Parts: sequence; C-alpha cells; structure tokens
Amino acid sequence: MALILTNYLTKFNMEVIGAEDPYIGLSLLTQHEFDLVILDLTLPGMDGLEVITKIREISNIPIIISSARDDITDKVVGMERGADDYMPKPYDPRELVTRIKTILRRMSPQDNQNKAKEIFVANDKSREIFFKGEPLELTAAEYDVLSMLLKHKNGSVSREQLLYESEHIDDDSSIKNIDVIISRIRHKIAKIDANNIYIKPIRGVGYLLTDRV
Repeated sequence: MALILTNYLTKFNMEVIGAEDPYIGLSLLTQHEFDLVILDLTLPGMDGLEVITKIREISNIPIIISSARDDITDKVVGMERGADDYMPKPYDPRELVTRIKTILRRMSPQDNQNKAKEIFVANDKSREIFFKGEPLELTAAEYDVLSMLLKHKNGSVSREQLLYESEHIDDDSSIKNIDVIISRIRHKIAKIDANNIYIKPIRGVGYLLTDRV
C-alpha cells in the first residue's frame, strides 16, 4: 500500500519518503523537513496511536491517518491525540490527494509565518543557510556542521557525530578540528549579530544550537 501511494503521489509532484518502522519514521522527522505525515495505525513495534503522541512531542506537522481499522474509537482517539484527518481503507487515492492539498493549503499561511520567525533557515538543495535573512558564507565542512546542529536545534550533538556524519570532513581528522570549525561559524554569525551566542558548548558532549537568546 505504501509503495502504491508513493508512486501515485509522485505523479502529483509530491516527494514521498516511506518508513516501514515507526522508530525510523520518528527519526526521519528529526532529520528532514516534511510538510505532512500519512500514518498507518497497524505498525510493528508501536501502535500508530502512540506514534501520533510521539510526533506531537517534537512537531506540529499535519497528520493524515490511513488505516484499515475502522473502529470509531481509533478515529476519536487519533484526532484527540493530534491527527488532522482520518481515512479508512479502502479509499480512492484521488481523495487522498485532495485531502493533502486541502490540509496543506490550510496550514500554509501559518507555516510561512512560523518560517518567517526562524532565525536560521537552511536550504538543503542549494546548500545555503540564512541567518536573520542573510546568507552565511560557509565552506562545505562548515555547512555540514551547522546544518547538523540546525536539524537538532535546542538539542546537543556530540563532536564525534559532527565529525563522522559530515560528508566533507576527513574521518581521520582530530575531534579538535570540530572546535575550529565551530569557531569559524561563530565568527561568521557574529558579523551579523555579535550580541548573542547561538552555538553553545555542552561540556563533555559537544555543541547545541539555539535561537533562545
């Protein structure tokens, strides 16, 4: 079903990433920017209703439940926990497209408003990061590090993770190299705002990026 929906939605210029495991799906939500979640309820390892609660702990992203479970209790609980719509299977995928567009159209103004308030905005396609509306002139390694911090905003990221998950830092580099890169990024941010510190060290762990100044 997931493959059928993915192929169908792609025809409407929708990029779809599927996750068969709910834990992988929750992890993906912290690593990428998505516009909407289509969620089944019968999942391995975790019930879909519990997944809604987990999603709402980290995101306000719209959720459409797509489930063969037609129990009214599931629908009520799902909506109470934060789902935006409920589609019992089977259904015509054309209806799903319509509901997706309707929800995104309704959510778009608020979403744009929230993005306008964000201090850091990343564009993964162009590999650019904007700070307070101004582009930061970053090297490839600096972009890797700052974008990783941004994806885990307000959460700590270890030096080891920053080193080994970067595409443009040699694995043989010293952990101290991360400190040097962070220092350069801070300097570039300070050219725009020298009054606040946005990248903070976490003793014994690594760094944290925050816009709560």
